Amino acid sequence: MTIQRFSDDYLASLIDEASRSARSRQHRNIHVSYDDPCQRFMNAIGMESYIRPHRHAIDPKSETLIAVRGKFALFIFDDNGAIQEIISFGTERYADASALSVGVDLAPGVWHTIVALQPGSVLLELKAGPFNSNGAKEPAPWAPEEQTSEANEYLQYLRSAVANRAL
Repeated sequence: MTIQRFSDDYLASLIDEASRSARSRQHRNIHVSYDDPCQRFMNAIGMESYIRPHRHAIDPKSETLIAVRGKFALFIFDDNGAIQEIISFGTERYADASALSVGVDLAPGVWHTIVALQPGSVLLELKAGPFNSNGAKEPAPWAPEEQTSEANEYLQYLRSAVANRAL
């Protein structure tokens, strides 16, 4: 295949898969191989999805996140887990669109996580390859593991931080 289309049907099926996933998210690789020099994938992230804060320091690579559909909050943390910054980004469909970036580019080694702020949100994620599964993510030792009751509480804490900063 020489052309891959990212139609409404493509995005809808990815969002549907995410809604049926235990983690409330689903990604689909665009790249052909983990050896490709550019790793590219779509990632549908549900409102209930908790992505444990992490950084890319073991295999240091920048990461680009672009909103294809919906709205997100990117959290940046210090080494102790204190929130340093919350960046809202998303598509042009929102009232605050004039102040809204469509994406972000993160330097390697930055502690971060993403929270979906609208149902049906989808990211395009880009990172240099090849993909190293042993060093792709370093989970934050101060953040709860995914799919635990502590993770649900932490996600609510992150959501309230967004609300308190009026993003």
